[in-house]
Amino acid sequence: MASVTIVGLGPADWETVPHSSRELLTAERPVVVRTLRHPAATTLAELRAVIACDDLYESGNDLDGVYTAIATRVLELAPSDVIYAVPGGPGVGERSVVEIRKQAERDGTAVSVVLGGSFLEPVLSAAGLDPLERGMQLLDAHSLPDPLLLHLPTVIGHVDRPRVAAVVKDALSRVLEPDVEVTVIRDAGSGRETVTAVPLRELHAADVDERTTLFLDPPPAGWPGLIAVNRRLRQECPWDREQTHHSLVQHLVEEAYEVVDAISALSPTAPAGVSDFGAYAALEEELGDLLLQVVFHATLASEVAGFDVEEVAEQIRRKLVRRHPHVFGDANAPSATEALGQWDERKRQEKGRESAMDGVPASLPALMRALQFQRKAASQGFDWPDSAGPLDKIAEEAAELAAADGPEQRSDELGDLLFSMVNLARHLEIEPELALRHAADRFAARYRSMEASGPIAGKSLEELDALWEQAKG
Repeated sequence: MASVTIVGLGPADWETVPHSSRELLTAERPVVVRTLRHPAATTLAELRAVIACDDLYESGNDLDGVYTAIATRVLELAPSDVIYAVPGGPGVGERSVVEIRKQAERDGTAVSVVLGGSFLEPVLSAAGLDPLERGMQLLDAHSLPDPLLLHLPTVIGHVDRPRVAAVVKDALSRVLEPDVEVTVIRDAGSGRETVTAVPLRELHAADVDERTTLFLDPPPAGWPGLIAVNRRLRQECPWDREQTHHSLVQHLVEEAYEVVDAISALSPTAPAGVSDFGAYAALEEELGDLLLQVVFHATLASEVAGFDVEEVAEQIRRKLVRRHPHVFGDANAPSATEALGQWDERKRQEKGRESAMDGVPASLPALMRALQFQRKAASQGFDWPDSAGPLDKIAEEAAELAAADGPEQRSDELGDLLFSMVNLARHLEIEPELALRHAADRFAARYRSMEASGPIAGKSLEELDALWEQAKG
């Protein structure tokens, strides 16, 4: 039975390759090397004929396609026993090995692996890092995770060309300060090893090649950094130490409304269409303030072993999966209304609620509360088929308000009219709270424009009406 033997060339020169591996690599068997851009591979090619795969990198459009082509080239030689040699160790950062295993299993070809030292140990030595002391994370520069959490000492491999270094710099710059130190390690473990520290702002200009690895150990940033800072403030800041869940309620509500204000500055179709990056910058800041309130409450709860912020995140993750059976299960919801209906039904079952109207907070602003009731009813099928129904209802309620007799009846009819207008907004896919806010803002701006002409008091209605029309213009 034909076979493929995968051999690691280690991180450095031919002399560092184990003797048993050197004997295997120089035996009378076809040898494919992933790349000649490695000192041990270069020496091997001087000692015997090898088949290199550098041409596949030069002609390939993407790395996935390159690795598939490499696997195909190796396995085409498998009617005879073939050796595939890779830089470093076959088990670390070698996606071509994964592809060979996959294709070989499908074709019934035997695969064995001869381990060689990976690039990781000499990199850790150059960085002065013991991964068991504080932990670490190992990332591929070609596929950085999203979100990028930088809460541990971080090694980034495969920084093989300036373009990749620029992409890594851009990703890191989203959460790190520009003067954070990044260690650039080249030719780790060889006699040509270099270790250079550069500020993040200059990373794109660093001298990198196929044997370049980055190391960084910044203070916790982003999500982990926020949690760490909040916990420290809770211990060391007099104001933070005094806070309770109840004392923070006012701040939670204020921050939520400031988020609403920031959203109201966006285009009604956002994120579709042309983005207003100034408005998005304001929204980013306000969302951060609101997120702090969530983290703060979780920090307080963790002090009495109630829950921590990771449990909050996991709880809502599970809820999202559970209440979206049309995404994570086998249910069907072709429309947003049906998806909302499934959500409400799952929620009703989980909460043990008897009515679809249960669960709407009494403390919600009236417009939002009305909208919630209407959405719940609509999710059960109780709704107008289009906006014509709410428009007719508004006319009906306006007539009833005009005919109302007495303060109590007028109040009831005005409430019905407002409720019908919320229903129309829902059918038009307009948030009534934001629509009314915009209307109030326009009124205030126009009134200020009128005031610029002089005092309002004392002017006739005709004069005021003319000023109003001028302000509208």
